[in-house]
Parts: sequence; C-alpha cells; structure tokens
Amino acid sequence: MKQAFVDINTIQELHKLYGCPPPKHPLVSFLQLQQINRDNFPKEETAFRLGFYAVYLKQLKGSMGYGRSSYDFDQGTLVFTAPGQAVTTQRRISFDDGWGLFFHPDLLYRTGLGKKIHGYSFFHYDANEALHLSEVEKKTLRRCADNVTVEYSQNIDKHSQELIVSNIELLLNYCTRFYDRQFFTRSKPNHDLVQQFERQLLKYFSKDSLIDDGLPDVKYFAAQLNLSPDYLSDLLNRYTGKTTIEHIHLQLIDKAKSLLWSTEKNISEIAFILGFEHPSHFTKIFKNKTGQSPSDYRYMN
Repeated sequence: MKQAFVDINTIQELHKLYGCPPPKHPLVSFLQLQQINRDNFPKEETAFRLGFYAVYLKQLKGSMGYGRSSYDFDQGTLVFTAPGQAVTTQRRISFDDGWGLFFHPDLLYRTGLGKKIHGYSFFHYDANEALHLSEVEKKTLRRCADNVTVEYSQNIDKHSQELIVSNIELLLNYCTRFYDRQFFTRSKPNHDLVQQFERQLLKYFSKDSLIDDGLPDVKYFAAQLNLSPDYLSDLLNRYTGKTTIEHIHLQLIDKAKSLLWSTEKNISEIAFILGFEHPSHFTKIFKNKTGQSPSDYRYMN
C-alpha cells in the first residue's frame, strides 16, 4: 500500500493537527506532548512532512517511524527533524512525558543561527541515532526551551527575535555537546563501527578496477553500516579527525599512487580505472591532496 503523506507547513497547522489553541507566535512554539489530542490524526498510518525544524523529547509507550527506521521510545530520547523530513506515528499512543520545540526557517532569517543551522548535522540523523539524555541534561535543555516560551509569550518587541533565536541556538549547542558525550560513552560499539567502515573501505578499493561500480560515496558506506550519512561522518570525524569523504579520498589517492608507480597507463586511463568519468576531476582531487598533479608525481617519485 502506498504511503500517505500530509504536509504541515506552518506552526498554526501543527497546532490544529494536535488539537491545541492557536500559537502565540506564528514561527515558534513549545508544546507538552502529553497534552496533544490525536483525534485529528488520520485513521490510517500517515507520514507527516513538517515545513519547519522540530526537536522532540519523547518518553512514550509505542513507536515512531523516523526516516528509514521505527524507534521504540520507552526511554526519554531526543530526536530532531529538519524541514521536509517525513515522520509517522501511531494514531493511538501514550505519552508518559515529553515536549516539542518547533521553529520555522523564517524565524532565523538574517540571524547568525540562520547561517549555521545546516551545521547541526543531527537534524539529519536516523532514529536509531537519537540522543539519549541524562536527567541533568534534560533539565538543561528544558531551561532553554522555557526561555524561548517566555519570550514569545509576552509582548513582542525589537529584542524578541534575537532572544528567542539565541536560546534556540543555546539549546542546539548543548545538544552538540551531549552528542559528543554520547559518542565517547559508547566508545566500544562506535570503535567497532569505525573498524567496520575501514574494512569496507579497503574491500571496495581492493578491486582491480572501479570502472563498473564507480567511486563510492558517503551514502554507500553509511548503508553498509546501517547508519545515516551525517552520523557516519560525525562519528569518523570524532574518532579519526576526518570525515567519510576524506577517508574515501585518501584511499583513492593511495590506489592512484600505486597505479602511477606500477603501470605505464596514461593519466586518463588511470582516472577511468578509478571510476572517474572525467580525468580532470581525478587530477583536481589528486593535486588537492598531494600538492602535485598525477604527471608530476609520477616523474618526481
């Protein structure tokens, strides 16, 4: 059966779906999830596409579909969605506790956070990569969210947008810190994932030729490890200091060097063997990583 989608483009539409009073601010809202009236939800399973950012602290009995996964939220867990992402939930579900902070991209217009919001890569993690919080961390984030609520609940003045956005940014910065903690407190499974990635990388580049398969991308390796691309890159960056694409390029350069040393093939042939459609792209990457063109490297080494 084809998945049904419902687009929720504004904060006002979200309040209507949730059976809540009209929002006090058109671009931002903080809601207690246990107060949601789900009678307005479609009876059939439906995916909702939100036109704004959402940060959910969920502690419930049931499951929520998020990206490619279904996640059981028996524990207090923080998940993030960016505009355009699809979320599905059961129509009848029991919230033990939790809240949601929702803010529209228009709120961030001409702000510092608007310029850096895409740098918070956890908005594109899968559900199984959600942030698990301690009680102290929950309280820290709740204070930030409460400050946002106070600001939009009173008379709006020339300072309101700056103060609302700065408290949202503070909350997101704390989330970055807490994710760093989670990466390292789960060091054993994360270290295993890094090793699995390295084995997958070596296996891929051990082929005699990449003509048929082409160059691998971040999505390829993320899928092999059942991770989202952003989570894999963040994980590798924290453990190795390099992103997924940097690891791919380094392995690519090693294979290119081997071909330059051990064969008489010209640069275009080597680029083709390595999966490049255009030799100029290969030359650009090689020079960027080594400081030399492939031809210079071959004749100087």
